[in-house]
Parts: sequence; C-alpha cells; structure tokens
Amino acid sequence: MKWLTGILLTSVALIGCIASQDSGQNADGNNNYRVMKKEVIGGDGSWDYLMINPEARRLYIARETRVMILDMDTFRVVQEIANVNGVHGVALVPEFNRLFTSNGRDGKFGIYDLKTLEKIGEAKAGANPDAIVYDAASHRVFAFDKGGTAATVLDAKTGEVVGSIELGGSPEFAVSDGKGHVYVNLEDKSEIARIDTARLTVLNHWPLNPGKSPSGLAMDTEHRRLFSACRESRTLEVMDADNGTILASLPIGAGTDAVAFDPASQTVFSSNGDGTLTVIHEDALDKFHVIQTVVTQAGARTMALDVNKHQVWLVTAETKPAPESKEKWKKIVLPNTFTVLVVGRN
Repeated sequence: MKWLTGILLTSVALIGCIASQDSGQNADGNNNYRVMKKEVIGGDGSWDYLMINPEARRLYIARETRVMILDMDTFRVVQEIANVNGVHGVALVPEFNRLFTSNGRDGKFGIYDLKTLEKIGEAKAGANPDAIVYDAASHRVFAFDKGGTAATVLDAKTGEVVGSIELGGSPEFAVSDGKGHVYVNLEDKSEIARIDTARLTVLNHWPLNPGKSPSGLAMDTEHRRLFSACRESRTLEVMDADNGTILASLPIGAGTDAVAFDPASQTVFSSNGDGTLTVIHEDALDKFHVIQTVVTQAGARTMALDVNKHQVWLVTAETKPAPESKEKWKKIVLPNTFTVLVVGRN
C-alpha cells in the first residue's frame, strides 16, 4: 500500500447518483449506514494503514514519520510515536504488551511498550516493509515487503527475527485466521498466498480470477471466508479459505484499498478512493449482495473497523499534485485538511 494522499476520481454526476441511491432504507429494510461524524484533525504528511484498539478507544494512524494516536471519543490526538521513518502500519499485541511498526524507509520493525509507547528496540525487516499483521497461533509478527516479494517474521515475545518467506509475488495486505495460517494478497499475480505460520512456508497460491490487482483483505474466521478487494477489476472476491474456491464476485467502487468484516452483522465493507464505501451483506456461506453505497469523501480509501460499536473509521484530506513527480498517485496534503470520518447506522 502506498502512503495515501487521496485520489480524486469522483465526478459530480457520480456523487449525485450515489446520493440518490443512499437515501431511504437499504434492501434489507435496515437503517442506512451514513457518515455520522466528520472531524478535521490536521497535521502534515500523507498516511497509510489504520489500526483500532476498541477496548482502549484508540485509533492508530500511520503518517510517514510518526504514528498519531487518536482518542475515539474526543477526536483529539492524545499521543504520538515520533521518528518512525516511513511507517506504513501498526500491529498490536496485548498479550505481550507490545506494539510493532513497519518502518518502510529504514527496512525495520519498531518495537514499543503498548501502554507507555516507550521504544524497546527494533529489528531488521526486508525491503520497504509495508503491511504488518500479528498471528496469535504462532505468536509471530509478519511484515510484508512492498519493495520485494518476501515477508520477514518476528517473535512477538522476544523481538527477534525468526525467518523470512519468499512469496513469489508482490504482497499487499494480509490477515491471520488465528489457527496457524496467514493469507496475503499478491498484487502483481492477482493471487492469495496461504502461509503456514509455524513452518514459515507458502502452502498454496490461489488465483482471484476474475479479480485483478488485489489490495485490501479481510476474513470471516468463523465461516472461513476471505474478502479480497481488487482495484483494477473493481470487484470484491469472496474465497473459501480452505480450498481457494471463488464463491462470489461483487462490484465495488474505484480506487479501493481496504476491507473490513463485522462478524456481528455479517457485513463486509470496502473503502474506495472515489469517495464511496461499499457495504455487502453475507446472507449465507455462499450468498452475498451489495446492500448500500455510502458517500464518504474523495480519497477515503483507508479504514479500520470498531468491532464494539460496529462503526467504520476512514481518513482522507484535500490534496494537490506533487510538482515534478512522475508518479500520478503522488499528492501533497493541503495544510489542516486531514480528516477523520465515522460511518455507522442510525
């Protein structure tokens, strides 16, 4: 995942169309999801992954050189982890009172006390470690190389590197099933790789066809279903986590970058850079349908789910093109426009 500065894909006509679809009640007769809160937080720099600690009511925002920690009740930045060079993501490990960061520019893990945020140490990772995920079954933290095709694995208790895994493709987001497997999207291959977290080997490469260029990934661990948001095909692919079978392919918005699953409501969310949030219901093991498209804000394609309050948290900002940059995605965040949005039901 690149540091996100928003992509302005939404036209006035599209917003008008979606807004008209978003009025009234959804197909299931439930109250609509809507933007319940929108707060300008400010601060310089672009951003990447979000992480929520629902019990502590804290939102962790990776912002290039620091991690901003937001009180989810007051919307105030209450703490920061500074001097985190090229930070992409955060992994929380309460059982060992640890917080881990993936520091892309330094090629390292950062290791912190979860309560005090005091730095405990660091460990060498791979080339531009990006997505980071904790696997409770093996007590290991996995950081995936955006600048390569491997993952580096850390013992969460000792902070020592225990190995690396060649993935055979460019990794994007990953998720653990809590039972000894980590699944990771391979963006360039349009595949999901299944990893044995004890033996540190890739067990399977499963194609996402018809999905192309997967980004966000989430899982229904109870029913063994993977949800992969594919940017190029603009689809969410539903996969059987035990055999790799594609069970459904559903339309989502443009510029997707994150997926979340709420087990209480059996709902899947895809946050899209075109300023929409696609809401999909899991009707049965093999039956899914889009119940709503919520208008958010252009560039709001990064999110995290508050599983206690069943709300989606997104971030975005107003941007302008970076001068003399050959990378079209690269933008400059306009000062004091960084914004947090909360989507929930009435």
